[in-house]
Amino acid sequence: MSASTLDAYLNSQSPDRAAVTETVRVLARAALATRALVAQSSASVLGAVPGGRNASGQLQRHLDVSADEAFLAAARQAGVRHYGSEELDSAVDLNGPEPLALAIDPLDGSSNIDINTPVGTIFSILPAAAGEPAQSFLQAGRNQLAAGFFIYGPQLALALTLGAGTRIFVHSSRLGTFVEAGRPSIAEKTDEFAINASNYRHWDEAVRLYVDDCLKGSAGPREKDFDMRWIASLVADAFRILVRGGVFLYPGDSRRGYANGRIRLVYEANPIAMLIEQAGGAATDGIYSILDLPPASLHQRTPLVFGAAREVARIGRYHTEPSVIAERSPLFGNRGLFRA
Repeated sequence: MSASTLDAYLNSQSPDRAAVTETVRVLARAALATRALVAQSSASVLGAVPGGRNASGQLQRHLDVSADEAFLAAARQAGVRHYGSEELDSAVDLNGPEPLALAIDPLDGSSNIDINTPVGTIFSILPAAAGEPAQSFLQAGRNQLAAGFFIYGPQLALALTLGAGTRIFVHSSRLGTFVEAGRPSIAEKTDEFAINASNYRHWDEAVRLYVDDCLKGSAGPREKDFDMRWIASLVADAFRILVRGGVFLYPGDSRRGYANGRIRLVYEANPIAMLIEQAGGAATDGIYSILDLPPASLHQRTPLVFGAAREVARIGRYHTEPSVIAERSPLFGNRGLFRA
């Protein structure tokens, strides 16, 4: 595969995609500025905003606000019409000339910055709807024109799809641009899963049974040993799955406020799902395709399962028809490894 740059890739798109490609360009410039902010360690940047909480009720850091301001300015520069962000209560009409809407999580995982865990920016580009700005974000993820995320780790990387496959670009400080680093293809099968196992007691039976079967390893119904990963940073977990496969689960559970999980459908689950599907994987809420779910609000939450297509389908069967999973049926009454 010959090396290419992000600019060259965007330039290769048809002229009718100019508004989308220009939006990606300005987002890339804003990501460079945000990376510089992330690299700072001063309390003025990393500290919490006094009394500040975002639209999801989470504590806001100064860095969250700064990142949102940077991407809002980028949206204005690109001529985006409607802007929806995790950091804002409602969608904003920018009165831009382009027929586009941008949904964004400006700094996903910011609570992990103190421990030097990779964080990122997740974005979704949609056709702007007529009427109030909120209407642009109440359409199913299948309507996305482009989606991606920047990850601020040892390297600044961009996972991007324009609807014809997923590509990964890594920023080269020597060249001063993003250079193509791969076109991921997620294997259908996997022996690696990611979930926060500390919530086991809160999951429903289907999720517990799935995890039990994986943890029984080669001696259990799956007849192979699994590794469990959990970074607690959505962009980092998604990037790992794009690069080396696996499956990720963030189910709803019985805790107050967690019935629908904690991941936002519009500006987190939808763009991740589009990236994963375009790389040959699958993404569901445990049963139904994420990209087919009609949002009811900008900040709607959803359970999320994504990664290796066959494993995602298997997890769905644990929810809908566990008794017909042939290899686990004889063991259906067994106690799990986490249960007394």
